[in-house]
Amino acid sequence: MTTMSAPVDVLPDLVSLKVALDGPVAEVTLLGPSKGNAMGPDFWRELPQVFAALDADARVRAVVLTGSGKHFSYGLDLPAMMGGWAPLLAGDALAGPRTEFHTEVKRLQEAVSSIAECRKPVVAAISGWCIGGGVDVVTAADIRLASADAKFSVREVKVAIVADIGSLQRLAPIIGEGHLRELALTGKDIDAARAEKIGLVNDVYEDQETLLARARELAAEIAANPPLVVQGTKQVVSATTERQVAEGLRYVAAWNAAFLPSKDLAEAVQAFLERRAPEFKGE
Repeated sequence: MTTMSAPVDVLPDLVSLKVALDGPVAEVTLLGPSKGNAMGPDFWRELPQVFAALDADARVRAVVLTGSGKHFSYGLDLPAMMGGWAPLLAGDALAGPRTEFHTEVKRLQEAVSSIAECRKPVVAAISGWCIGGGVDVVTAADIRLASADAKFSVREVKVAIVADIGSLQRLAPIIGEGHLRELALTGKDIDAARAEKIGLVNDVYEDQETLLARARELAAEIAANPPLVVQGTKQVVSATTERQVAEGLRYVAAWNAAFLPSKDLAEAVQAFLERRAPEFKGE
């Protein structure tokens, strides 16, 4: 497998992602650089650039998306991303800070949606932890596979946030509304066996090496089919769902811009930084 320079030949030097090409299959690997491939500013800037380039590159017919190291992603890199939230935590956020936050949420949403909007089918290969923003990302993929050690969590409720980057919109067609409500309202962790049972992942493999081999084989199987028909099939299957997703994303961006600022959010952030359990009061 050779590293690509980028239309994938016009990509700038990447920090948070690595892109490699093996015949018609591109492989995108999350690099971090934060622990557990946490998603900081570099990731949110680079993700839409990479998937726009993959969409435009005629050589690419399918994509494998995975994480480096033991984990797919710990999700949003809170310390790295908190700077833009500071005005909301001050207590009296007016229209200006709320508008800026709304714009930022939409930017992150569009970054994740670049995966769903890429005409090339995307196979997510998930090992270890896949938390919060990691779930947003894999639900935007077409097919999800996991290794036996994979664990998933829609954890935003535990940090006083309504998940707003795509999980609440994309999970229901995948796992059903009942399972979505359970995961999103509890913030609980589920293992790979439960994820397979509810349809979050198609198959579970014994280890990361086997998982990656199978993901590459599946992507190659897709890539062997007529490319325009494959792309058309993805677009037709996604047409109704993505219209509903777009409406839901608009709604949650507006909702969070209006209601996110709270004492509970400030408490969640402080508890995170102090590595203690938060005490929520509904304020």
